[in-house]
Amino acid sequence: MGASAFGLEIRASNESVTPAGPQGIPLQRPFSGFDFGQLPDGSTYVRWDGVGEALISRSGQAITCFPFPHADWESFHVYLLGQALSFALVKGGFEPLHATAVVFEGQAVAFLGDCGFGKSTLAAAFIQAGHRLLTDDLLLLETTARGIVAFPGPARIKLFPEVALRFLGRAASGISLNPKAQKQIIPLNDSQMCVDATPLGAIYALASSNGDQAIRIAPLTEREAFIDLLGSTFNRQVVDANRLRRQFEFTHNLANLTTVRRLSYPRLLERLPLVLEAILSDLAEDNFTLAACKP
Repeated sequence: MGASAFGLEIRASNESVTPAGPQGIPLQRPFSGFDFGQLPDGSTYVRWDGVGEALISRSGQAITCFPFPHADWESFHVYLLGQALSFALVKGGFEPLHATAVVFEGQAVAFLGDCGFGKSTLAAAFIQAGHRLLTDDLLLLETTARGIVAFPGPARIKLFPEVALRFLGRAASGISLNPKAQKQIIPLNDSQMCVDATPLGAIYALASSNGDQAIRIAPLTEREAFIDLLGSTFNRQVVDANRLRRQFEFTHNLANLTTVRRLSYPRLLERLPLVLEAILSDLAEDNFTLAACKP
C-alpha cells in the first residue's frame, strides 16, 4: 500500500479519550513525559504530560485527540504529528524514521540521530544557507517507480532559542515544546519549507565526535547502514512479530538501495558553516549523486 493510499482521519474531542481513565489501562513510560498503553480492542492510547492525549484506532486510520486545558495547540500538534502519528503509520504498515531532512538540488538529504544529536540544528544551518526543510524529526519513506521518495512534514522546526536566533533570527517567535522543555517550535514560511514528496538522495547518520574537533564523513557498509537505520526507527514501542519482520525487511531494502554515510563533527555552533560546506562538497561528488537510483 502506498503512502498516498493510506487514509488517516484525525478527530478532535472535547473530553478525555481514555475509555476508562488512565488508571484502567496498563501504561508504559518509555521516556520522560510520555505514556502509552494498548486497549483490548487493539487501539493504542498515548499521553504527554501537560500537553494532551490521543487514541489511535486498531487499523491506524483514525486518531482521536484531546489537548489538555491550557495546553498550547502548536505544542500538542507537534506531539500529535510525531509520536501519535508514528503509531498510526506503524499500524498501517509503514516504518517512520527518526530523522530530519532538507532538500538539496531536488533531492532529500536525511540526517539520522537520536534526540540531542543535532539533526534540527544542522537543518537550521541548511535553511540559513537558502535550502528548504522537508521534515523535522519524523521521516516517512516509500519505494516507488521513481526510487525512494521522502514525504514532507509540518512547516515547523524544533530548536533551542540560541540556535533559532543564530540561524533563523527568530528565537522570540517560538512556542515552548512543552511546559518543561527549553526547545521551541519555530514556524517556517514557504521559502523555507518544501511541501512536495522528494526523491531521497542521501542519508547521513550523525555520530558523537567524542571530543574530536575534526569533521569526518565516512561511507558505511550495507551491514553498518542496516544497524544504524534499524536503530533510527521513530517508534520503538510496537514490537509484535509482524511489525518486527516488516521493519527488518524495510531496513534491509533501504540499506541495500541507499548510500548511507556516518557524519561526526564537534557540536559547536561556530563550526556548523564548515560542517555544511563538508556535506555539500560530499553531495557534489559523482559517486554520491542520485543515491536513490543506485542499482
